Parts: sequence; structure tokens; C-alpha cells
Amino acid sequence: MSQMAPSLVELAGRFGISTAYQDWSGRWVDVPEGTLIAALAALGVDAADEAQRNAARIAHDRAHWARPLPPTILGQPGTQTTFWVHVTHGQPAEVSIELEDGSVRTGIRQVDNFTPPFDLDGRLVGEASFVLPDDLPLGYHRVHLRSGDDEADAAVIVTPPWLGVPERLGARRTWGLATQLYSVRSRQSWGVGDLTDLVDLAVWSASVHGAGFVLVNPLHAAGPTAPMEPSPYLPTSRRFVNPLYLRVEAIPEFAQLSKRTRVRRLRDGVQKQAAAQDSIDRDAAWTAKREALQLIFAVPRTAGRELAFAAYCRREGAALDDFATWCALAEKYGADWHEWPESVRHPGSAGVAKFVKKHSAAIDFHRWLQWQLDEQLAAAQTQAVSAGMPLGVVHDLAVGVHPDGADAWALQDALALGVSAGAPPDEFNQLGQDWSQPPWRPDRLDELEYQPFRALIRGVLRHAGGVRIDHIIGLFRLWWIPQGMAPTEGTYVRYNHEAMIGIVALEAYRAMALVVGEDLGTVEPWVRDYLRARGVLGTSILWFELDRDGTGGPLPAERWREYCLSSVTTHDLPPTAGYLANEHVRLRDSLGLLTRPVEQELASAEAEQAAWLAELRRVGLLSKHADEEQTVLALHRYLGRTPSRLLGLALTDAVGDKRTQNQPGTTDEYPNWRVPLSAPDGKPMLLEDVFTDRRANTLAEAMRTQS
Repeated sequence: MSQMAPSLVELAGRFGISTAYQDWSGRWVDVPEGTLIAALAALGVDAADEAQRNAARIAHDRAHWARPLPPTILGQPGTQTTFWVHVTHGQPAEVSIELEDGSVRTGIRQVDNFTPPFDLDGRLVGEASFVLPDDLPLGYHRVHLRSGDDEADAAVIVTPPWLGVPERLGARRTWGLATQLYSVRSRQSWGVGDLTDLVDLAVWSASVHGAGFVLVNPLHAAGPTAPMEPSPYLPTSRRFVNPLYLRVEAIPEFAQLSKRTRVRRLRDGVQKQAAAQDSIDRDAAWTAKREALQLIFAVPRTAGRELAFAAYCRREGAALDDFATWCALAEKYGADWHEWPESVRHPGSAGVAKFVKKHSAAIDFHRWLQWQLDEQLAAAQTQAVSAGMPLGVVHDLAVGVHPDGADAWALQDALALGVSAGAPPDEFNQLGQDWSQPPWRPDRLDELEYQPFRALIRGVLRHAGGVRIDHIIGLFRLWWIPQGMAPTEGTYVRYNHEAMIGIVALEAYRAMALVVGEDLGTVEPWVRDYLRARGVLGTSILWFELDRDGTGGPLPAERWREYCLSSVTTHDLPPTAGYLANEHVRLRDSLGLLTRPVEQELASAEAEQAAWLAELRRVGLLSKHADEEQTVLALHRYLGRTPSRLLGLALTDAVGDKRTQNQPGTTDEYPNWRVPLSAPDGKPMLLEDVFTDRRANTLAEAMRTQS
């Protein structure tokens, strides 16, 4: 870093942009100067030369001193938090706190602050410090400042210091199925697994095998036009849900539909088409389902149902309006809002208001779809819990959203333009990853009092017993990749993890839910310690659990983490049967994703597996001549030797599926997120067949006995 301009290093530091980082092998890497300049530009800071950097530094100082209060103040019960206020030098400062329930606290204690005043255009601005009371209740409050004739206010967020697991789970641990819902088709679904299928899967695993939860892929909304984005991790919106998952016949108004025969013909047609294909066809399923949903939407609703719909719309407010409007605009102009007429590229424009007035019925249809999803999600959670699950449905929260989609349009002022989120190279993805998702701007989140993030977490937990947050380390620092650069040329940008993890904990506490953080990949060691200290569970994947401080071989079960969701595999690896056959190596080789010869990769994979098989034999779980099915069973029984509070069984493992659901680093080179649940012979398997499958019942019962 000695050759980099000190002014650029200093400016990057002010905005939380890393100028160097430690890669997965422990080597320190200097960030290219062009990357820093591009990252600063994404934050609205010009820094190409010394003059721009000096101007940016001055502007940054002025913005700080011009602000009467921090935009967001964080606190925890039992902890005294000091915050600053800015007033005209020498003027008194009166501070009070308005609690969430409307009551007011006065007499907020002031403490010494000897910071010299700042000359802001000839006005000396002084800084004073106050202390939040340590007995504030959890919640979202406001601090009010009065100084002379000037008044200001800001958010105060008091978060739980510890989350842990819900009381209803107690000290015991539990197990659950992990499933990619779209792939789990039944005889009644429309070529894609839906929310009724989720209910049936939950009830079977809970009532027959004592499962405590079912972990489902992100159900976030995709664009309503073809081609529908297949990746659940690249949604158009994380706040709302994909209507592809609706069970048409479960909508109450279906019973009053005079054209039920037409709906059944639509379903039969898409089912026949699905049976003839080897992959999930979302476009065909949505085309048929959308027509059916339009027919039901036209059915008159009872007075009570109209009241319920209106109440839902009021609760969701402007966010629902924006999402529904984007959907209607996308149907008219296409799914990339950057290509729309200039007049409708911003949700607050006069052109959008005019469009809303003209297309109210189309917009209302998309509001109605989300209402139906809300009702079916609520029913899924209720029935899962009624079947005996202490947690029920655990939802998955994706890292970000599609750059052309609804959230990117509605929240464009809070997102960083000119960069995308991703991951640096690691042992498994040696070229790095570019997820093409616009990241949050940390500064804008703070200015917005984290309102968009609060709403996001609250929404995903509304009908859930928990949430798995994909790439939770992105709430600490996120890998930003400037447009036109490779993933290897990115850098980390830091976020206020105290705020973001605190909000997650607060919303989960209020929902009586738990939080699982997917903390795999390149993670600073202190981050896992911090998450553990806040009561957020981590993630352990058997193949990645190695004794890195000792032999380098398998980490003995007794040394695994307690506050963790542990499983053998994950959706970015082949199911265990495929992994044992080294499908992950052969697939990456065929796609050109390896950075060393395939023979070396195979040798490394075989050595890794040999070490795990030796560990299974050491603890008496595997015989010398065990076959593939017995090995898969032994690997899952090994999870029972760990202290982990949650154990996961991938549904693909339960049925002996071998095909990978997703290969990172690819889009259409491999049918990512389009692989139907299949039997060991590769033939698609319906949900009803899972319930009677010998292998699935054996594995599920093995998981029950370990809970």
C-alpha cells in the first residue's frame, strides 16, 4: 500500500472501504486504486485526483457538523450508550426521548465532551454528549433535541443483547428438512412445488418423524414476465413473495368460481408438460397459473374478505403499492426498469402517479396476489406448528436483489450504483463470484434509520419460526465489485453490524423466532464470536468442518459448535450421494471452473472423503464395506454426535438424489434451480412418493432418534 496516495487511503477509511484484505489462504492482498475510486463513486464521492479527494474530505466534515443528531442511535438494556448532539456553540441543549408507546423520558444525562467547536460557514458549532438511560425498553424510539429555536429528532433503536432459541424449543435440539420448494412437486401442484406441498412436507416430517422445522429456499418474488428468473437468490423483491408458489385451489374464492373446469384444464395441461420434461419450467407453470388466478381475482369477495384485503393493503402500505406498481409496469414495458421510459424510472415521479391512476386494476391484481400469499404462508406456519413442530417454517433470506427488479427500482436511492455484491475467491470458488446484485449503501441505510432493512426482516419473519440469513457476513462487510471488473478486483465495504444484527435480533425476538446465519466462506474469526455472543446460530456443513488448527482432517464431532445448524451438505454442493461420486469436481471441470488440473482436484476430493470415512469408522458408524446408502446414513448419524442445536437433512439426501441444484459461477451453463427432486435413478420423484420411500423414512427416522 506504500505507493497508494495517502489521501485515497484516508478517504476510503472514512467510508468503510478496505484498502487491503486477507484472502482465504491467509495472504494479504492490496486493493487496486481503481477499485477504491469506483467504490467511493458508488457512494457518491468523487476521488479520482487530489483535488476531488480534498473536496470530498471537506464535504464529509461539513456534513457531520451540520447534522444536529446522529441519524440512528443504538442501545441495549443494561448498557449506557453515549451519543453526540451539535448545537450553536454556547447554546444549551435539551434532550428527551419519546418511547415507542408514546411516553416521554426527560432529564437525559449529559456528560463531558471537550471536542473543539467547528466553524461551519461562520457559525461555530459545538458538540455535547448525552447518555441513553440503560433501562429503555426494547423497540424503536425517538430522541428529540431542542436548542433555542432549533429542533431535531432521530431514531433510537434498543435491541436485545442476546437472542438464542425460542422458549418453546427449550434446551432440547431438533432436526428439520431442508428443501428447494419449487423442485418438490406433487400430483396436485402445477408443475412447481407450492405452499400446500410445503404444508404436506412439514406435516409428514413432523407427525411421522418428529421434525421440528422445515427450512425452505427463499420464496422471494420473481418478475411476473417471461423468462422468469430461476434463482431464488436473485429475486426481484425480497420484501414480497413469488405468486408461483400459490396453490390456486386453496384460495377461498375458488369455490365460487364458475369456470373451475377451465382451471383444472390449465392445471392438467401444465402437469402433462412437466411430466415430459427433465427440468422445472417456471414460465409454463406461471402462464397457466396466472390465467387461473386472474379468473379467481374477478370473483366477487364477501364483505368480510374485502375488509381483510383492505387491512392487508393498509398494513403493507407504500411498499406494497410500489411493488404492485412495478409489476404492472414490468408487464407493460418489460422487466428491466432501466429500459423504461424516463418518466417512470423513479417511483416518486409524476409519470408513475399517472400510470397508477390509469392502471389501477392491474396494480390491484398484484396487491391481491400478495394478500393470497400472506394467507397461505400463515396457514403453512399454523399447520406446521399444529403438526408438532416447535419452530415450523424457517425461511431463507437472500443476500440481495436483481439489479433490474422491483426492489432495485423502489429502493434505488438506498442502493449503491456502479457496483455489485459478490464474494472473493475461496477454496471452492477459486475465481470469486459476482452476484450482480446492487448492495445497500451503508450511509443511506443509516440516514433512513434502517427503515427498509427493518421492513425486510419483519416481513420474512411474519409467518415463520425462524430465518436463515444467506451470507450473514454481508451484514458486517460485503464484497463490492465495480462494473467492468472481475470478482478478483473487488474490495470489502463495511456496514454497521451493531445496527443490522441488532435489528435482526429485535425483529426475531418480537416474532419469537430464531436466526441462523450462513457464515461460510471467508469470515473474519471475530465475526463468528460476535454472532455467538448475540445468540445468532451459525452454519456448519460437514465437508467444510476441518480441524484447521490441528491435523487438518475432520473436526471431531464433540468440537463442533453448539449454537449452529449442522448438515452434511448445502444447495451449492451436490447431494451427498453425488458428492461421494465426486460430481462436484467433474461438473466444475466440464464448466471450466477449476484453476488446477482435474486430476489434482479429484485426488484432493478423494483424500478428503477418505479422511471422513476413516472418521466415521473411528467412531463406529461405518463398516469397512459399506455402500453409498449406508455411507450417507452414517454421515447424518455423525451429526448426532455433535452438540449442535439444529440438525438439517436435505430432502435430496433423504431420497438419494444425485444432481446439483446450483453450481456457483454459472447461469445457463447448467440448469441451476431448475432440477426437479429425483430418485437415485435420476427420474423425477413426486412428493407423495417421498412419504412412502424406504430410504427417506430411514434417514428421517435416524434424524428423529438424534434429536
